[in-house]
Amino acid sequence: MRLPYPIAVALIFAVSAVLSLVAAGFSVSKIEDASELAVRRALNLQGHDWAEVESDGLRVVLTGTAPDEATRFNALTAAGTEVDTSRVIDEMDVAPTADLTPPRFSVEILRNDSGISIIGLVPASLDRDELIDRLQRLDRDAPVSDLMESADYPEPSRWDQALEYAIRALSNLPRAKISASPGLVRITAIADSQQEKDRLEQDLNREAPPGLRIGLSISAPRPVITPFTLRYLINEDGGQFDACSAQSEEARDLIVATARESGLTGPYSCTIGLGVPSPRWPNAAQLSIRALAEIGQGSITMSDADITLVAAQDTDPSLFDRIVGELENTLPEVFVLHAVLPEPEPDDPAGPVEFSATLSPEGLVQLRGRVSDETLRNMTDSFARAAFGSERVHTATRIAPDLPAEWAVRVLAGLDALSLLHNGALTVTPDTVSLTGISHHPDVKALIAGMLSEKLGDAQDFNLSITYVEPPAPKDAPPDPEVCEERIAEVQKGSKIAFEPGSATVAADSRDALNQIADILRECGPIRLEIQGHTDSQGREEMNQQLSQARAQSILNELRGRRVPTSSFSAVGYGETQPIADNDTEEGREENRRINFHLIRPEPVANTETGLEAMEAETETPDADAPDAGSEDQQSEQN
Repeated sequence: MRLPYPIAVALIFAVSAVLSLVAAGFSVSKIEDASELAVRRALNLQGHDWAEVESDGLRVVLTGTAPDEATRFNALTAAGTEVDTSRVIDEMDVAPTADLTPPRFSVEILRNDSGISIIGLVPASLDRDELIDRLQRLDRDAPVSDLMESADYPEPSRWDQALEYAIRALSNLPRAKISASPGLVRITAIADSQQEKDRLEQDLNREAPPGLRIGLSISAPRPVITPFTLRYLINEDGGQFDACSAQSEEARDLIVATARESGLTGPYSCTIGLGVPSPRWPNAAQLSIRALAEIGQGSITMSDADITLVAAQDTDPSLFDRIVGELENTLPEVFVLHAVLPEPEPDDPAGPVEFSATLSPEGLVQLRGRVSDETLRNMTDSFARAAFGSERVHTATRIAPDLPAEWAVRVLAGLDALSLLHNGALTVTPDTVSLTGISHHPDVKALIAGMLSEKLGDAQDFNLSITYVEPPAPKDAPPDPEVCEERIAEVQKGSKIAFEPGSATVAADSRDALNQIADILRECGPIRLEIQGHTDSQGREEMNQQLSQARAQSILNELRGRRVPTSSFSAVGYGETQPIADNDTEEGREENRRINFHLIRPEPVANTETGLEAMEAETETPDADAPDAGSEDQQSEQN
């Protein structure tokens, strides 16, 4: 049966249309695949592996996130080299621009007699008026200069803590430079004395928050020494200094080197200060010490420009005359020599001609021996009662004629020196003043030597045998922080603080060690302490860090539970970053899993110049006249 013609024509057209659609679809797929492959290959060659390519008919759609605008444009250009640019559809994103790194905020505060200046970069959120008002309250009469700039960035961590501590520290420092930055405060200051320097360092260290690093550089001015004194003795045991003064470190080293050549034994102390009578003081000291060494035994005392050389009683007179003559001719100008060769003591059946005073550790004083008249007896008794207390003095002196004219001066000067000791004995004879005893002040021997040199006058001899003993600590005084750290370390040597495996719970058998540590810390008071947590290297580093922090915080909480004041403590986890043993062995890993109690100490301060005025010049300019170049320079060892 044949189809009607119209139907046959329609069927042919339908079949042709279907074939055309199939051919067109195949052609489009080929074009899409070819375009996509070509563009993807071009992008990969340019290093744009972040870009995605998708063909949609004749369109080529690019997606993905470019790191920056230039890279996105480069990707479009690469795609345009393979297909017509009109077919490239850009749907790529650009990564947001990273925030600019915030600036380093810091301020520097300078306080001196001219006022207070503050300079630096601070966050815009800082209340500058309130800050300036706080600085003004430190000294209402001093001008405050605001030289700060601000930047609109968030306040960094520990910025407020550092600034608060800097202002608090400045209230106790009338002459200081303080630099404060987030987490760090550096202090450079001048104290009035060595004692004030020690007190300031201790107070500033204790008051610092536990998480704040501090650097301290506090200097004390050189003391004014009056009279400028040096006293050197040589006996059968060797040489020793009773007093030593020098105007500079170079002068001190020169004097000490000469003393070592002349038999110096044991420790010594040589004070560097102001008041030297002549730039050639060290040269005069050198010549005098060497002359005494040639004589053999005796003492040399320098009080300002007066030099007294006292030889031993059995010294050969001809040797004495020769050495004294040479010394008189070689001493620098200004210096005057007084030489004494003691006469042999005659036998006195009436007993020794002497005055004695004893001071007991309880403060009781007994006066015995000879005085020249009733006036001196009353004067001695009154002086002693004024110096030691009216109820503590017992007088048993007797009047004797024919005493030396300077007897009263020697007795009163000796009592004045005795009053500086904790306990001791004074003996005054026609030839010498002898003082023995114990002092709780390390420099009292030099102080007494200078005082006796000034009061007794030229050509007068005296002997000092004074021992320094550290004063007993007050019963309620806390131990030194270093001692506390050592005691805690001793406890941990005997019983290590351990935890339950993989947790921050303190093991039951470590409770006793923790109790001992708590007892020590309660005695020590508010010391700055960092409780450090450490782990071994097993596991992921991030987890070890978190575990060490949790364990350090757990110890801090345990101490709080035992009523230990912990406001000056901080807990810090160090994870596996600070091993003390090999992590490849079980024994090493056990050592690395630990808790440390670390005393936070001030850091050294480098005194660098800044935009503010430099700190005041040093109190003393080094002496222009250096010692003789021919002398040997040796390094001194001071105690």
